[in-house]
Amino acid sequence: MDITQIFELAKEHHEARRLDQAQSLYEQVLAAQPDHAAALQGAGILAFERGRCDEAVQLLQRAIALEPQRAQFHYNLGLMFKELGRVEEAIAAFERAAALEPNDPRTFNDLGIALASQRRLEDAVEAFGKAIGLRPDFVEAINNLGNALGSLGRLEEAVAACRRAIALRPDYHRAYSNLGNSLWAKGEQEQAIAACEKALSLRPNSAEACNNLANALKDVGRLDEAVTLYGRAVALRPQSPEFHSNLIFALHYCQDQDAASLLEEMRRWNQRHARPRGSLIRRYDNDRDERRRLRIGYISPDFHSHSVGRFLLPLFAHHDHEQVEIFAYSDVLHPDQTTQRLQSGCDHWRDIRAMSDRDVDGQIHRDRIDILVDLSLHTAGNRLLVFAQKPAPLQVTYLAYCSSSGLDTMDYRLTDPHLDPPGIDEKCYSEATMRLPRTYWCYEPDSDAPPVGPLAAETSGGITFGCFNNYCKVSPGAWEAWYRLLSEVPRSRLAVYSPRGSHRESAYQNLSAAGIDRDRLSFVDRMPLGEFFARHDEIDVALDPFPYGGGTTTCDALWMGVPVVTLRGRTAVGRAGASLLSNVGLPELIGGTVDQYVRIARDLAADRPRLAELRRTLRQRMAGSPLMDAAGFARDVESALRQMWRRWCQQV
Repeated sequence: MDITQIFELAKEHHEARRLDQAQSLYEQVLAAQPDHAAALQGAGILAFERGRCDEAVQLLQRAIALEPQRAQFHYNLGLMFKELGRVEEAIAAFERAAALEPNDPRTFNDLGIALASQRRLEDAVEAFGKAIGLRPDFVEAINNLGNALGSLGRLEEAVAACRRAIALRPDYHRAYSNLGNSLWAKGEQEQAIAACEKALSLRPNSAEACNNLANALKDVGRLDEAVTLYGRAVALRPQSPEFHSNLIFALHYCQDQDAASLLEEMRRWNQRHARPRGSLIRRYDNDRDERRRLRIGYISPDFHSHSVGRFLLPLFAHHDHEQVEIFAYSDVLHPDQTTQRLQSGCDHWRDIRAMSDRDVDGQIHRDRIDILVDLSLHTAGNRLLVFAQKPAPLQVTYLAYCSSSGLDTMDYRLTDPHLDPPGIDEKCYSEATMRLPRTYWCYEPDSDAPPVGPLAAETSGGITFGCFNNYCKVSPGAWEAWYRLLSEVPRSRLAVYSPRGSHRESAYQNLSAAGIDRDRLSFVDRMPLGEFFARHDEIDVALDPFPYGGGTTTCDALWMGVPVVTLRGRTAVGRAGASLLSNVGLPELIGGTVDQYVRIARDLAADRPRLAELRRTLRQRMAGSPLMDAAGFARDVESALRQMWRRWCQQV
């Protein structure tokens, strides 16, 4: 056989997965003709399939050097780079392939996937659109488009794209799963659950479908089912830090979890996802001057109108820039006015949306950060894998929720004396505990908050209790306590914030089973922030859920003149209400047991003069408390950071 025949036979063996024969024949071709570009490509693909990645890339690059106008060579090199996680190189290869062959929809689809993985979502949408324009029935590209649109918050378009993919391929589980995700983001939990359940029925071993269904179930209070599904997602895809973080965060809402069991799961996350990055940790040459101006870096996807962003506003506005130089590493997809205000309080603003963890690590090193602050823990969009590479000599977690990261590389966690009372067992945290002297939070009321209205009971004729926290925080134990309260307070009512769905009917049925008329329970829908504040005029006493209490929601209620009754929990997230009420001077509203919680709320409801006084004075009480002493709070945070720095400087 001549060289052409040998090469064709090599391709036949390759396509038939007779890899040994194919490799032998490719080698014969290249031995006789080292510059046979097509054989170099074939040998490169085969080497990649056998795990010899460096050799594969070199072979493809040799082929491209010989025939740089062959779009297929660039496309295959892009696929290799994408699989190797070398995404920027993959994007460059796909773009070159598309320039050489602009009519291949596969290239644009894979380009879009690579761009989306870098969070270059607008560019990804454009690439998927080009793929679909070339092949209108390209179901995978249509589904990918829906996914990218959903990530951009263009939810109506995302839902339409997913439904179009389903119409073209009714058994396409990925499209159902993405549809469920977009419906969940729209707040249509019932439809989201149905779509995710359909995805799971089509592909029972889909980790994405398990995760997305768990998200929707968690939001309607079906927490046990959600945790089970998160666990399945982790088992099906153990290499996914995102799915594992979702499980950890959900466990904080569970009544049967304590700090020790939570840390155990976080340690597993650390072992599986963080420790393998330990080899990437570099040496530090930061100046060990204890008194010099410190370079502080904050990382978050929530530098916008989010509870984290709102609590950061007073801190960023009052940092002493002679003592600290502030760097913000922003992962925000949709900047808003809060983003702009936060940016104005920083010395340096880094947009890291399109940056890989490796690139973020490099940027932090170049910025020579002294103390890096995580503001996410295991919430969505976290960058804990950056912290696993420890780009700064000191790393601290703060604000997302008061718990632990589980990371060996996270040095400190900020808390306060009420969230973590002195003497508590601190072995349940992987970090050293650093208590701020007064409060963990600093509150700035939103400009949409109206003036405080009159006591609701004056017009309704009875006491109205309310809980405006995320519904996932409303545990079965909280419901039982609230049923007792309604039974013990005649003519009282309860208003609960909740998405629409069949879970509302379940709550009504449980209420009837407890012997309480269903018209004493009402649900509050998602609404604009200004309307949310105004709805506080309709309640007299706010009930903090447990075991995970409110933070922002509690502050908002207090600002609107509504007293909050809380239960001191077994974990720091369950002691948020205790911290806030202690700082505002209302420790008598903190229950140590469920019985005390119910009694405090019942007695408060019976004391109309006390309720009226609180309605009239709570806003002033808040304004004069540590919760709104922005300058003092900023000094407390800076003092804590300085104390950490001194310890590091004194280490041998």
